[in-house]
Amino acid sequence: MVSSSKGATPPIEVGNAADWRRLEPTKLTPILSASLDAFYEHGFHGTSVRDIARRVGVTVPALYYHHENKEAVLLALLELSTSDVLERAHAASADGGDDPVQRLANVIEAIVLRMTMRSRLAALESEVRYLSPENRQRYRIVRKGVEELVLEIVKEGKKRELFDVADAAETTRALLGMCQSIPRWYHAEGKLTPDAVARKYVEIAMKTVGSTELPVKPKKRRTADV
Repeated sequence: MVSSSKGATPPIEVGNAADWRRLEPTKLTPILSASLDAFYEHGFHGTSVRDIARRVGVTVPALYYHHENKEAVLLALLELSTSDVLERAHAASADGGDDPVQRLANVIEAIVLRMTMRSRLAALESEVRYLSPENRQRYRIVRKGVEELVLEIVKEGKKRELFDVADAAETTRALLGMCQSIPRWYHAEGKLTPDAVARKYVEIAMKTVGSTELPVKPKKRRTADV
């Protein structure tokens, strides 16, 4: 049986898409909020539907009224998470105009801010292995959008001789891979702020593509912690 969410799940609040540096506190349904806490604390495999229901204060049948099963809850959170970063990445790219250097810098900054400011959601990507093949494919379709965007920017930068890369596809995977690893080590109580991490990763990205130009210095974000 294909896992699905029975009720309409409200999207994560992103505010004005053009203001991609601003992240408001995540607004989730009580079930998704409790599930996110449980998955973050105990992992998908270590979390039971009964535990989620207890955290929400509802019965298990009431939870099943909204989501078909535990996998459907995970899928809902993953789709919200990837849709959020995809929207922000496109807004950041558009804010860079026709300059591949600025576009790439913006997109990397947007991804890193999201990985640090919404690290619990970002960390859920490690649980994708528990999705059925069909649901894993649904998730990957949305995630693929980010990869295609970065690949297009890298190719354009290479074409205009602003980037020096031998393989645009592999370079893109390397850039996204380093960003996706952030939830494994980042802690909000640590010394590095989201701004500082974003600046460092933009610098690394520029060196990775062999940029011959420097992007405009990232503006200070206007964000609220999740």
